[in-house]
Amino acid sequence: MGVCAGSVPWVTMMILHKRSALLQKVDDTLAVFHTHAVAGLLGGVLTGLLATPDLMALHSHVPGARGAFYGGGVAQVGKQLGGALFVVAWNVVVTTGIILGVGLVVPLRMPDEQLRIGDDAAHGEEAYALWGDGERFDVTRNEAARTGGWSNGVREETVDHLVAGMGARGVTIQL
Repeated sequence: MGVCAGSVPWVTMMILHKRSALLQKVDDTLAVFHTHAVAGLLGGVLTGLLATPDLMALHSHVPGARGAFYGGGVAQVGKQLGGALFVVAWNVVVTTGIILGVGLVVPLRMPDEQLRIGDDAAHGEEAYALWGDGERFDVTRNEAARTGGWSNGVREETVDHLVAGMGARGVTIQL
């Protein structure tokens, strides 16, 4: 179970997500779907298959319960899938209620102008800045530190020129 719990969600996140047109339309920056839904469903199904009689005797009130590989048939797998379907339905209902409630108080979507310039520019910070604690790159502060201050308070170079001269601002890894 451990090998599957670590590798299957990773494969769905790093390979399947990039090949699926449906998954690419979902804004899942933190890979919550893969981490929770895929791993949780996988754990439930594998429990239905691999539950030992000794373990089931400790945790189940049903006498003789066991996984499919230990002579329990598909009954335990069915119970696990039924539980997973209930959790999915519950999450849809509760999350919809929360979103509708929050939507009455604040807008749920950024205006199109802010979406066009991107989240980093709209929020004024980078989410995973490796060189700082999520702070926005401040050219004036870094330029002043690099040159010992502005030349008589006059900026002759553009911000783009200064940033380009300082090298890479972060690390991007393409898998």
